Amino acid sequence: MVKRKIVQIHEDKCNGCGACAQACHEGAIQMVDGKARLISDQYCDGLGDCLPACPTGAIEIIEREALPYDDEAVQELKRKKAAQQGQDEPLACGCPGAMARTLQREENPGAAERISQHHEAINYEAARPSELRQWPVQLHLVNPRADYFKKAHLLVAADCCAYAYGDFHRDFIKGRVTVIGCPKLDETEAYREKLVQILAANDIKSITVVRMEVPCCGGIVRIVKEAMLKTETIVPYKEIVIGLNGEIRG
Repeated sequence: MVKRKIVQIHEDKCNGCGACAQACHEGAIQMVDGKARLISDQYCDGLGDCLPACPTGAIEIIEREALPYDDEAVQELKRKKAAQQGQDEPLACGCPGAMARTLQREENPGAAERISQHHEAINYEAARPSELRQWPVQLHLVNPRADYFKKAHLLVAADCCAYAYGDFHRDFIKGRVTVIGCPKLDETEAYREKLVQILAANDIKSITVVRMEVPCCGGIVRIVKEAMLKTETIVPYKEIVIGLNGEIRG
């Protein structure tokens, strides 16, 4: 047991809407007999994603003796839930992110011809503008004390997401300060420490994490949450998973 921050639910205030259970990405909160319940300390990271979702103020973050947060247990819980719902589970033969896969796309007649005519044929006036608000974006390169981080809505994205999701600028970069990285190929300890510096030095207003559906990409979620825990940052948090065909999975 360790003394740490953790969710406490006041059942007398709970109206049974289930919004907190949907907001809890770890599955620590479930609906039992029409009321929200914290099913195990080890599933709760204490970051409070559920707080803004509760319309009755039935949830608060307290500090008490509790089991340590266990990310492996959370992932196992998610695998069991996926199996119950008939969804695909991670392959046992290695990281699915490294497997070759052909993605089906609708053919665009004339596209090859237009490309072959070089950039002069591109209609720049009709092109969708970039929503990028700052440079650089690579997490290793950004300055944690740069002015653009002050009171920013922070987007932390895995590298591949912008290539897989067609409207990434419009739906995710717009209105946010963006940092990117690859949790599989890069040094994640350096990423974690950089995020700690960013969160400690700036009054970040919200955090959005966008990752691919492959299991190895989950590392970017882990390092963000570890940085939030280390700096005791509790802000609106959103986690979005992009499927390999470019769809939003969650």
